[in-house]
Amino acid sequence: MQGQWMSINEYAHLTQMDKNEIETLIMRGKLSTTVEGGEVLIDASNIMAGIVPATLQELNASETDITVGANFVEKTIGTIINLHEKVLTAKEETIESIKNENEFLKEALASLQELYDEDRQTIATLTEQLKLSQQEVEFMRRKYKLMWGKVIDDHAAQ
Repeated sequence: MQGQWMSINEYAHLTQMDKNEIETLIMRGKLSTTVEGGEVLIDASNIMAGIVPATLQELNASETDITVGANFVEKTIGTIINLHEKVLTAKEETIESIKNENEFLKEALASLQELYDEDRQTIATLTEQLKLSQQEVEFMRRKYKLMWGKVIDDHAAQ
C-alpha cells in the first residue's frame, strides 16, 4: 500500500466529521478507499483533498451546483406564485359570475312578483265583475218573474 490507510471511525475522529458525511464523500468519489478484511479503509495522505476542493475548477463546480439549486428553488417558488395567482383569478371570476347570476335571479324574482301582483289585481277585478253580473242576473230573474209570473199563472190556469 502506498498511502496511510485508516478505518472510517479513525478518519471521523481525526477530521471531526460525522460517519454519514464521510460515507457521502466516499460515494461521491472524494476519498480514496480500499477494502481489506471486510473493512473499508480510507487513504489518510489526502485527508483534506476530499473535504476541501483542491482546485479552482472544483470550487467553481460547487458554486454551479449551488446556483442550480438556487435557480431550481427560485423557479419552483415562481411556479407556485404563478399557480396561486391563477387560482385567485379563477376565484375572482367565479365570485363575479355568482354575483351576476344572483343579480339576474333577483331581477327575475322582482319581475315575477310584479306579474303576480298584476294577476292578483286582475283576479280581484274579474271577481268583482262576476259578483255584479250575478246580481244583475238575479235582478233580471225577479223582474221577469214579476212581469210574466201572473201571465204564466193565468195561462196555466186555463
